[in-house]
Amino acid sequence: MHTDFDACVRAVQSKDARFDGWFYTAVLTTRIYCRPSCPAVPPKARNMTFYPSAAAAQQAGFRACKRCRPDASPGSPQWNERADLVARAMRLIADGVVDRDGVPGLAARLGYSTRQIERQLNAELGAGPLAIARAQRAQTARLLIETTVMPMGAVAFAAGFSSIRAFNDTVREVFALTPGELRARVSKGRPTAATGTLALRLPFRQPLTPDNLFGHLVATAVPGVEEWRDGAYRRTLRLPHGPGIVELSPAPDHIGCRMRLADWRDLSQAISRCRRLLDLDADPQAVDALLSSDPRMAPLVAKAPGRRVPGVADGPEFAVRAVIGQQISTAAARTHAGRLVTAYGEHVDDPGGGLTHLFPSPEALAGWAPERLAMPQSRKTTLAALLTALTTGDLDLDVGSDWLRARAALSSLPGFGPWTVETIAMRALGDPDAFLPTDLGVRNAAVHLGLPATPAALTRHSAAWQPWRAYATQYLWATGDHPINTLPNRT
Repeated sequence: MHTDFDACVRAVQSKDARFDGWFYTAVLTTRIYCRPSCPAVPPKARNMTFYPSAAAAQQAGFRACKRCRPDASPGSPQWNERADLVARAMRLIADGVVDRDGVPGLAARLGYSTRQIERQLNAELGAGPLAIARAQRAQTARLLIETTVMPMGAVAFAAGFSSIRAFNDTVREVFALTPGELRARVSKGRPTAATGTLALRLPFRQPLTPDNLFGHLVATAVPGVEEWRDGAYRRTLRLPHGPGIVELSPAPDHIGCRMRLADWRDLSQAISRCRRLLDLDADPQAVDALLSSDPRMAPLVAKAPGRRVPGVADGPEFAVRAVIGQQISTAAARTHAGRLVTAYGEHVDDPGGGLTHLFPSPEALAGWAPERLAMPQSRKTTLAALLTALTTGDLDLDVGSDWLRARAALSSLPGFGPWTVETIAMRALGDPDAFLPTDLGVRNAAVHLGLPATPAALTRHSAAWQPWRAYATQYLWATGDHPINTLPNRT
């Protein structure tokens, strides 16, 4: 969008928050870059130029606006909607792959050369993978500086910088303040967070209906790994440098987030996973506008606009849970998953709640004892085949995976029908166009709304909902009275 100068100017002059994260406005006279909704008086159009990413603006020598904090905008919805190379690369960079493995590691995960990756990102985003990762490190550093009492040296390495000097230089370039000045500005206004816990707000594009989002996560929560407590969804996270616990609570204009991490180097990955879990980078107005064009769907959208697709914190974990939950009730699936967690999960300490374990990794489950689960032999065979595919690398369900290849790999496994494959595509891969025409809840809703009832006819009708059929599924499911559609009590 940043190449459409007139459209960008109109968005900036109207302070339209829908475009936050889509592009960034750089002001030639002040050398500052802002989000489109910056509350400051808009500059003259002749003094504006636009960039597709914060990294590109920083690379061009602009610093972040201290008022609108463009580096904290919601992410571009493009990276979760698209399945191409650039989108996969952006999802992996957000997950910290460049910080851990460098650009060669990123290229290896994508199956391309480093030169191809750099060329593609520069062409579309105006910045290469190192510049994008640097912008992400700067934002992580700012969060730690402003919300914790960590020493600056610890902040530097936790944010992913290789040296104190690089940390100081980057913070000064991006924010026009030293790290000490950044902390002093905040400490005057409010106290810093308690040691070991970080509290922050996760922004999103309005509107957002939290009912089915949190309702789904809580209704299917695995005991010991997830829980609803004091108005917040809580769960454990398996992160590269150790375990973490997050608390997520809905508010009218943000998602409250509290984190307790074993290693703060995992902060940016933890934030990224929470955003994917709650689908916070979605563009609900674009989704709802398309679905509302169908007269059968329009009343559902008007009743509760902004429904999101519940995501996952770990793709392989969800695939295991999807197999366990085949053809049994939600309560029974939770019971079976809880037994696996107790037997093979790693213990975690949770001073603030009742979480006890990380969900077991595929490697830990590779030696599982089938007799521990009371399920048909055919499903045990399916689970064993899934674990083999995950541990051998034949199946990749991580954030940067190739959606078509993952679907093909899943379909080749015994016991994986279209329902299971599309469920994993929708939740674990994050494909916004995944669709479940054979799902009982979808079919019941279709009958109730006067939509075609057979899977084939409903699939043909759903072509008009592309590329948002995963969101259409949420609106259809919401017509039922299942607990997944209800926001739990605040107590």
